[in-house]
Amino acid sequence: MIAFVSGPVAALGPGSAVVEVGGIGMALQCTPNTLAGLRIGQDARLSTSLVVREDSLTLYGFADDDERQTFELLQTASGVGPRLAQAMLAVHSPDALRLAVSTGDEKALTAVPGIGKKGAQKLLLELKDRLGEPLGTGRLGAQRAASGPAPWTEQLHNALVGLGYQPREAEEAVVAVTPQAEAQGTSPQVGTLLKAALQTLNKTR
Repeated sequence: MIAFVSGPVAALGPGSAVVEVGGIGMALQCTPNTLAGLRIGQDARLSTSLVVREDSLTLYGFADDDERQTFELLQTASGVGPRLAQAMLAVHSPDALRLAVSTGDEKALTAVPGIGKKGAQKLLLELKDRLGEPLGTGRLGAQRAASGPAPWTEQLHNALVGLGYQPREAEEAVVAVTPQAEAQGTSPQVGTLLKAALQTLNKTR
């Protein structure tokens, strides 16, 4: 198993990063939050999980070991594959997911694209004894976990800056895709918005 990769970031895309390891470019699938912390040319260390299929080998990258472990634990629930597990982590932090499961918060899970009410109820039952308790302690820790991820605007802006765009360009792109985000409701898909923002930026260059 490949536990982590470490090296300079060679490339960044809407949902992936390439890290150079010993002269080899390792492609990793990452959430927008993880991508937002990466910069081309700068060294990075990402925890990884290798998903093996008959026709593919896919390496998923994470900001830390907690996110990677949560990604793998989520897949122990029936019907949860790597794509859905990654989508859950794109919407909620590991601690927010632990809090949602421990408190039976269906609404938090249905905020994830692809999870309906029945699916959320099933996941709450299956994951209750698997994810553990939130790591945050006290009221402040619970509030941070309950707050979930940063607003989509901040996630998108950080991801664009991480891809090498200037902050002002990123702000203009966020404004350009805001109507599309509003059309998606209260939980817009940051990955989809990132692709739309990149198309907008490419047109203006």
